[in-house]
Formats: sequence, C-alpha cells, structure tokens
Amino acid sequence: MKFAVKALVAVCLSSTMLSAPVFAGAADGSLVAAIQDADRSAENRARDAFRNPQQTLAFFGFKEDQTVVEIAPGGGWYSEILAPALKAHGTYYAAHFPADATSNYQKRSLAGFKDKIAKDARFEKTKLSEFAPLGDSAIAPAGSADLVLTFRNVHNWYMQKGDEAVLNAFKQFNTALKPGGILGVVEHRLPEARSDEEQQRSGYMKQSYVIAIAKQAGFELVASSELNANPKDTADHPKGVWTLPPSLALGEEDAAKYRAIGESDRMTLKFKKL
Repeated sequence: MKFAVKALVAVCLSSTMLSAPVFAGAADGSLVAAIQDADRSAENRARDAFRNPQQTLAFFGFKEDQTVVEIAPGGGWYSEILAPALKAHGTYYAAHFPADATSNYQKRSLAGFKDKIAKDARFEKTKLSEFAPLGDSAIAPAGSADLVLTFRNVHNWYMQKGDEAVLNAFKQFNTALKPGGILGVVEHRLPEARSDEEQQRSGYMKQSYVIAIAKQAGFELVASSELNANPKDTADHPKGVWTLPPSLALGEEDAAKYRAIGESDRMTLKFKKL
C-alpha cells in the first residue's frame, strides 16, 4: 500500500505545488445566519479568524438545501454552524464515533455530542451516523450526499493505522457521495520538503499525500485554496501541531510565542467524485 501511495504522490507533487487564488465566493444566507448566531459560544466565535468558516464552506459549494455529511465532528465546532444552516431545507449527517467504540475518549466525545443534539434546538434535525476509518458503517445512505466534509482529521487516521485507514476512509466518503458530489478537506499541512516520517508524529500531513490518497479512492482534485494558510507556522514544534493554539500542549511555556503564531497552516482541498 505504501508503495502505491508514494508512487501517486510523485505524480501529484507538481500539481500540489501550484498556488491557487483565495476563493471569496458568495455565501449562502442560512450559512451567514448560522455563523452570526448569538447562540454560538464566544470561544467558538473567537476561532473564526483562523478557521474562516464562511469562506471555507462557500469554497466547497455549500448550499442550504444540500445533504451534507461531516466526518468526525468531535465536540461540534463546525456542527454548530452546519446543523442550523441545513435545518430548514437540507439534511445534516454527523458521522461520529461508533456506538461500540472502546476508548474512553471516544465514548466521552460521543456522549457529549449526543447530549448536545438532544438539548439544543439548533441540532434537532441532525442525523447521527457512525464513522471509523477502518469501519464499514454507512456514514450516509450510498449515493445520497452532495457534500462530505472533514476538518483536521486525516492525521489522526494516518497516525493510528497508516495508509490503509486513510484510503478506506476516503472510499467511505466516495460511497456516500452522489456522482459528481464534492469532498472538502481541511488538514494541517507539512511542507513538501520535509521527511515523510514526520507525518507519523507531528499531526501535519503533506498536501501531495492527501491528493494522492483521494485520487486512489476515486476523486479528482477540483481546486485548492490558501484560505486557511498560516505562513507564520513552521510546522516543526516540540509537540507537533498540538503545541499551537488551541491545544497549547506546552502549557504556559512559550505560550505567548505560540499564540502569536496562531492556529496551524492548513491545506483546503476540493475534490469531486468521479
């Protein structure tokens, strides 16, 4: 598997290095309303400057009447935007940890998310589905989704189970999408000149690698954007990407320095199902 992926990386590298203009497409009205909703927590709103949700979702072609699947929503940062934006006219699937998850972290995360959608009216039409990178649960009915989204997740699958997990995850996305459907990927970006081995521990992934895996899973790269780029991030921190905000893994040690850098440099990639 690793040989096949590396071969594809070599093919994709030249296109990966091409710069793409920042996309500033028109935003859906329900999306703007969801982002500006006063019910969003102040902590979440403060991160908009780094995550650029309006511009990012517009880049991916988000519309309020779509069927959208969010992969591994965690505590629900993007869910807090997607669920209300799709509530009236679309369908929102939150593909969270499986019900039979064994790790305490996964159990707590899933329980917290279930509690959120049970108590918050913004989430009342959320469809909860299951996702595991090496699993086979349906994240949504096959061929039903207009848009599948994954935010800062690829490194987790790679660090835990390697190429096989990442490829299987992308194949699940392909299965859920309609023909011509869109996969949107945001991920911490490792500079191409750095060693591949750094992907195993840093939390950063090479853009060429993600493109190669997506192609192997049946996707075509439509566009890339620098919307979520951060040139201040050198991607070589003592505790990897978690050194930076919001984790600040070193605690108060050099915290001012890392706050000044901000959140990680990120690739933003738009793929189409072939």
